Amino acid sequence: MRYLVPMDLGNADSWGTALYFWIIPFVMGDAIFPPVPSEMLVITGGALSVDGRVNPFFIVILAAFASWLGDILVFQLFKRRLSHVLDRWKWGLRFHAAVHSAIAKAGRSSTYGAIIGLRFIPGGRLATTAAAGIANVSTRGFSLCAALGGLLWASWSVGLGYLTGAATGLPFWASSLIGVGVGVVIGAVVGVIVTRRRGSRSPVVDGPEEELDF
Repeated sequence: MRYLVPMDLGNADSWGTALYFWIIPFVMGDAIFPPVPSEMLVITGGALSVDGRVNPFFIVILAAFASWLGDILVFQLFKRRLSHVLDRWKWGLRFHAAVHSAIAKAGRSSTYGAIIGLRFIPGGRLATTAAAGIANVSTRGFSLCAALGGLLWASWSVGLGYLTGAATGLPFWASSLIGVGVGVVIGAVVGVIVTRRRGSRSPVVDGPEEELDF
């Protein structure tokens, strides 16, 4: 249990294999609660890999697997209409509010392309996963797209951390912050493009039942 002891977050030696321990809960948690800083954690892994402190390929595998697990959990929750169970607790009500907010910002498209691509914009992962579950998208199709999307996202995040670390030569935490900043800017640009195209109706979420049943 040595990974649970307080860490000196500014000291690269304090991270080590502890980073492997935290990736799965953080990335899975991000599927339900987007403010969880999973992207920063994965980007930090890329920055630490510049000095060989962590294995970047293992970080990608762990992050992609955790992303897929989190997506499947949220997808099945909404596909089986079990989300009302969460309303018994205050955190469940907050979760519903977060889903509504994410869908409002990212759009409600549940096409396979959206499942893969919208995870790169803030709140997009939760929005498309919930919408796909509600729209009763094929479990097999969603699973494959979530796996591909998770792998692309993990590779992008680790690569971003590695490139900023190698290019700047700054301490890993500074490289991580720069990487997160670059990711946010690119995500914002993608979000603007997606928002402008939201006028086209989704081939999955459409018709008289357009108001999503939560």
